[in-house]
Amino acid sequence: MNTSTVLPLMDCTVNDQMMPFTYFYYMIFLIGIIGSSVALWAFIHQPKNSKSINVYLTNLLTSDFLLTLALPFKIAVDLGIAPWKLKIFHCQVSACLIYINMYVSIMFLAFVSADRYLEITRTSKMFKIQNTGFAKMMSSVIWLLLVLITIPNMLIPIKDISEKPLVTCAEFKTQLGLHWHTLTTFICIAIFMNASAVILISNGLILKRLCHETDNQNYKNVKRAMRNILIVTVGYVVCFVPYHIVRLPYTLTQNKVINDCSLRRSLFLAKESTILLAVLNLCFDPILYFYLSHSFREKVTEAFRPQRKTSEKIPKKNRECQNLKDTEDQRIVAS
Repeated sequence: MNTSTVLPLMDCTVNDQMMPFTYFYYMIFLIGIIGSSVALWAFIHQPKNSKSINVYLTNLLTSDFLLTLALPFKIAVDLGIAPWKLKIFHCQVSACLIYINMYVSIMFLAFVSADRYLEITRTSKMFKIQNTGFAKMMSSVIWLLLVLITIPNMLIPIKDISEKPLVTCAEFKTQLGLHWHTLTTFICIAIFMNASAVILISNGLILKRLCHETDNQNYKNVKRAMRNILIVTVGYVVCFVPYHIVRLPYTLTQNKVINDCSLRRSLFLAKESTILLAVLNLCFDPILYFYLSHSFREKVTEAFRPQRKTSEKIPKKNRECQNLKDTEDQRIVAS
């Protein structure tokens, strides 16, 4: 008989192999905080831009920054150095912030993809998505929706359990808390599936459109645009798809639908491995800002470009010609 099936659930420790994950989270935190800080600086100092893409990217940056700030709590808990009250705080607050901002990022990536498709196909006048006022309104709706879905996980009272070295967040949850957690899991999976459909269809249609323009005079820019879109799409799939394949069966272990200890351990490690990939998206988003926001790219490039005394002597006519060229390039590469 398989003894793992008869072990009491309280004796089935699933989170005793977290140390290797902390090293990766530490590197992601460092890269994420540096990338988000540079991006935040660039967006703050760039000229005011009324384009909807900048509204979506600014909100994407905000969610990335908040997610980054929540990582140290997870690192401390996974290292086993967090005091008991910090473990409770992580389960009730910082872990929820990670999930809120992850799904906020997914939704804004969907809006960015749709915005770029409309920009390239020049059909933006038919839709409100590229209206700045609409973009700000939808941004508020997205944040409010995710907060309302997740806030009960923070507010529902938790169980009072004895202190022990290793504890999972599910052990703190009451029956009501577990039921709400399961409901939010299904809602978030639905959000992910709809957002993924928008991202994959929009990017696929953009690639199809650009394939017909490879023989024009802007071939170099078109090729660069196709490369950027492929990178963004592949990065999205690698970061978010594995986690959502694992999330539902893992949730069943939290609700004790799956009781086999070896299977619970495997699903927990799979969940931790795939959420690590999801958080890894923090390292890729600054690259997304660089390629999709012309003003952001210009500000960062200017900051790291060596200063030249002769730069002020560039003829005004040449600068105007360069600005016109940049504007045309921006439309072609969806930047």
